[in-house]
Amino acid sequence: MSYFDAASAAPLHPVARQALLASLDEGWADPARLYREGRKARLLLDAAREAAAEAVGCRPDELVFTSSGTRAVHAGISGALAGRRRIGRHLIVSAVEHSSVLHSAEVHEADGGSVTEVPVLRSGAVSVESYESVLRSDTALACLQSANHEVGTEQPVAEVAAVCREAGVPLLVDAAQSLGWGPVEGDWSLLAASAHKWGGPSGVGLLVVRKGVRFAPQGAVDERESGRAPGFENLPGIVAAAASLRAVRAEAAQEAVRLRELTERIRVRVAELVPDVEVVGDPVRRLPGIVTFSCLYVDGETLLHELDREGFSVSSGSSCTSSTLTPSHVLKAMGVLSEGNVRVSLPLGTPREDVERFLEVLPGAVAGVREKLGAPVPVTVRQEDTLVVDALGKLCPLPVIELAKVIGDVPVGGTVRVLADDEAARLDIPAWCEMRGQEYVGEEPADQGSAYVVRRVS
Repeated sequence: MSYFDAASAAPLHPVARQALLASLDEGWADPARLYREGRKARLLLDAAREAAAEAVGCRPDELVFTSSGTRAVHAGISGALAGRRRIGRHLIVSAVEHSSVLHSAEVHEADGGSVTEVPVLRSGAVSVESYESVLRSDTALACLQSANHEVGTEQPVAEVAAVCREAGVPLLVDAAQSLGWGPVEGDWSLLAASAHKWGGPSGVGLLVVRKGVRFAPQGAVDERESGRAPGFENLPGIVAAAASLRAVRAEAAQEAVRLRELTERIRVRVAELVPDVEVVGDPVRRLPGIVTFSCLYVDGETLLHELDREGFSVSSGSSCTSSTLTPSHVLKAMGVLSEGNVRVSLPLGTPREDVERFLEVLPGAVAGVREKLGAPVPVTVRQEDTLVVDALGKLCPLPVIELAKVIGDVPVGGTVRVLADDEAARLDIPAWCEMRGQEYVGEEPADQGSAYVVRRVS
């Protein structure tokens, strides 16, 4: 079995396992106590904090451990907004942030605050100018991930941090995906991360608040972790998290080169081996181990099951999954195809042979799914010079399949009007037009669902 979903959770690093087992024996006592066992636990906690701070590039007293990366994000955003409430209640986020950031933004907006969502380019990256243009006198906080969790695109954090600093606005960076590869550059103010993303144990996150940043922890607090993460510290997990972060950093430079070669091979070969595929994300400014692509006319969930049967564990941002009926917010913001989406994220040490076998298996798996979907006969009628396709009640990717089947039946310059009530069609039909060189005219209201109008260009 080949595990290709390290962006969700990396396998536990051997150093993390060793540290975890050792600290279960040595670090079980309360580090706040003064007796021998407590002092021993405190030494372990302090050493872990210093190691993590060195990896982040901050002072040890600026870093606290939390129960998860999500908790670190929630605490960081709420605390920074509360600390700067006199400045204003305006929050800036990018459209491709992790759901933990977007959920915090929803809570803030529901509480009367204002939120500006910065769009991204088709590569998934923001432009520095887009952040600079939305900074206001009442902006309390800006958020920007260091690298995207679905497509691997790296963001211009240092440049955005510079314009935020010039405006006197703190920048919170979600560094969950990138911290294992190296420190986040730039003059950022707050940072959040999660140990299970770099090979540490789950249930450990970290939050950094730079000195001088106005910060007011929200909710009930206690004396632990500077009052920013209440509750008894998960000391064995913290020790293992810090030890594994140091270990993966020692391997990062060499492993980054190797994994980048493997993901580059996937990017190139998938486009050659699989018809009607779009490789998404920035081809250069990206994390070493992530490559994402979308296959036309493919049900994402079915494809993932086929790959699982072939021995490959991969993830998807597709709308065609059992967990959601709406497209991935990341793919939607990028304006790329969401159907048949596959994210391959390679863990450290992935053998080249596993990647080669994946490339051997993938074309057949995609072809098999397309064949299983069949070619349902679209219900079409003529309305003057327009061909109408009734795809109501049909789920992704069927509306696009039916559009593709009839586009050749209209003359160049003619239009096809696709009636659909599947939310994914709103993203996938324009993305299909981009891929196939056809003109997407736009969306129109219909008695049921929506009508998506496409003009044949060639």
